[in-house]
Amino acid sequence: MVLAVSLDGRLAPPSGGAAQIGGQGDRRVLEEALAWADACLIGGRTLRLHGSSCLIRQLDLLQQRSRQGLPPQPAAVVVSRSGSFDPSLRFFSQPLQRWLLGPERLEPPAGFHVALPLETWQQALAALAARGLERLVLLGGAELAGALLEHQLVDELQLTLCPLLLGGSHTWLPASIALEPGVWSLQEQRALEGEELMLRYRRLRDSGQVRRPF
Repeated sequence: MVLAVSLDGRLAPPSGGAAQIGGQGDRRVLEEALAWADACLIGGRTLRLHGSSCLIRQLDLLQQRSRQGLPPQPAAVVVSRSGSFDPSLRFFSQPLQRWLLGPERLEPPAGFHVALPLETWQQALAALAARGLERLVLLGGAELAGALLEHQLVDELQLTLCPLLLGGSHTWLPASIALEPGVWSLQEQRALEGEELMLRYRRLRDSGQVRRPF
């Protein structure tokens, strides 16, 4: 999971709206994560707020994917109960594969290349992996992040702390979710441009170490 949050753990100001609090340093580490990924997961509400997915822009990261035989951009997997979106969203003209994870249907709706049912998270992630989407970056929002954390399906947390105090109710996790203590181990801390700080935590597992993504 990759998020930029304020010092008080907010994704957006009290008035709400699209979460855009990270600067250039955060953008770099976000693109590094995307360069590693087969796909990114985006909640339907988050897509409606932003209107688009994140794209890799840095030339060295695009070249890295090319050398690995990967498409320039990871696929975007949108998680939505309805599967209904405004066709004029910029997302539908972005140069990437668009997948929908949600209601069962015979054919993907207009604008999407693939549609898969979301019965359980374990089933959905297995279906994505069977189609080659194994390395996933979760971009939010809070409801989607909370669901995957609650099911212990997030291996790593990459949080960029931005030097802001926003207040309000828009935290990066739903109020009902509590991260269990003693489970997350700090793997990396990196000072970023604009006095931001990236922290990367890995979930500890009894079965051994989780592979480092990038």
